[in-house]
This record gives sequence, structure tokens and C-alpha cells, in this order.
Amino acid sequence: MAGVEDGVNFRRVDDRLTTSGLLSPEQLGALGHEGYDAIVNLLPDDSEWAVPDEADIVRAQGVDYVYIPVDFAAPTRTDLERFVAAMDERAGRTVHVHCAANYRVSAFYSLYALRRGRWTVEEADAFVRDVWDPAEHPAWSAFIADEQAGIAGDPA
Repeated sequence: MAGVEDGVNFRRVDDRLTTSGLLSPEQLGALGHEGYDAIVNLLPDDSEWAVPDEADIVRAQGVDYVYIPVDFAAPTRTDLERFVAAMDERAGRTVHVHCAANYRVSAFYSLYALRRGRWTVEEADAFVRDVWDPAEHPAWSAFIADEQAGIAGDPA
């Protein structure tokens, strides 16, 4: 059976955090067995790639499920703030974050890591570019640039 590491554009950030794009119902159903404590899903339920009943599949294993639907065409600061709060609340836990292709996730996690002082701008950009090129999606390119500028201007 395929595990989370076989997910689309899977990336291991560290021992407690992984990211990916789409996971199958079977992969979602194995996350508890693989040692995950929480799943954060950024893919809107109305996406053609969304897994029906994902929340139920995850929660049936006793795994914490967080749903933050991010419109790929229009990411918002509110979405990012919800993501930051979700990640902070799950610090020290084993977390997997996913969307459709790991585009939303890589962008949000890179901004989170930058905001928390875990990565430099160069490291954050490299993480995103290892998966995709936001320049091909102007809404994302602008969103990332705006958020990075805000982080650079706010030492807290």
C-alpha cells in the first residue's frame, strides 16, 4: 500500500513535518498508522481533486484534522493567518500538510518558516521553487512577495 511519502510532490521538512499534494483515500487512511498526529488540508472541498469525506477518514483514526480551504486563484492573508495559527497550535506534534500539488502548502509553509525565523528568504524561496514556480501564477507571486515584504518589515 502506498504511504504518504508516495503523495504528489511529497517533501519532508523535518522529523515532525511533511508536505505534499494530493493523497488518495488509502494514503489518508494510513496517516495515523504512519505516526501522524495532525493533518492540515489547504485544498477546498469543492476542488475536482478533493477526496470526499477526507475529514471523516482522518478523524476516524484519532488524527486531528484542520481544514483551511485556500482558493488557488486568490490566496489571502486571512488564509495565511489561519495556517500560522494552526501550525503554532500543533507545535511539537507530527503534522502532514497537503493540498492538490503542494503549491499552496509550499508557499504557506515557506512564509510560516520565514515568519518564525526558521528559514531565510533564500531558504524559503528554495523550498517553494523545488516544487513549482510562482512566477507562472501572478496571484501567488504577488502574494508571496507582499508577505515576505511584510515579514521583513516586522521583526516580531
